[in-house]
Amino acid sequence: MDGLVALLVLLVLLVALAGALAALWWFAKRVRRRAGAGSLMGPFDQIWRPTAHHARVRAQEQDERTVTSPSPGDPLEQP
Repeated sequence: MDGLVALLVLLVLLVALAGALAALWWFAKRVRRRAGAGSLMGPFDQIWRPTAHHARVRAQEQDERTVTSPSPGDPLEQP
């Protein structure tokens, strides 16, 4: 009987671990699709995929840049 209880506990722990990993995988796919919530997945990318983290930082920097609009008297073509 003790062996059955131990096996049941082990099975419950494995199912819980698989569920947690599946939830993280689903959330990571959702975040990458929507390009949001980088603050939550950022540390995982920085640890496990540094190139993805650097790419995300560069994309955020480009999003924050502002394009200067020409003044009314400026020429149409820039040298």
